[in-house]
Amino acid sequence: MRFLNAPLWVVLPVLLLTVLAAVEDLRTRRIPNLITGPAFLLGLLVHLVVGGPRAGFVALAAAVLAGGILLPGWLMKFMGAGDVKLMAAIGAWLGTPRLALFAALFSLIAGGVISLVVAARLGILARTVRNAALLLPKAVGEAGGTGAPPETSGVRVPKALAFLAGTLLALWWRI
Repeated sequence: MRFLNAPLWVVLPVLLLTVLAAVEDLRTRRIPNLITGPAFLLGLLVHLVVGGPRAGFVALAAAVLAGGILLPGWLMKFMGAGDVKLMAAIGAWLGTPRLALFAALFSLIAGGVISLVVAARLGILARTVRNAALLLPKAVGEAGGTGAPPETSGVRVPKALAFLAGTLLALWWRI
């Protein structure tokens, strides 16, 4: 009986990648290119070697989808470029657009939960929720989103930890 949504040759490297990135993000609040670049290329290469050109192309599509979901967050300065590159590398390793989509979506949900917990612990939950509501028009591109963005708390949440949780959930959840 299969209990994961991917074979072990995918699961183990993607978990190693997300754990390494989470440790580095917790330590420095950065996800370096030295982690994301090689992981992205190696994920594509492994799928190409194991499954042939079609599998390599599908892994590339998964990487573009996963990273692309986070790209608006980077463009609006909600997250760093390292976060987007890490999610693209995760997508490359997961190798299927469906699994990459769920990993990205579950990671965003996990990031929201982690952010709420951190804001509550710091006593800034009400302000954080209010500012998020003020940012919503900007995020969806409505005309009301013009003008100066609200002041942020300055608290940086390590998103790689959320990516670890979201990836684990995508690997385990029956999708």
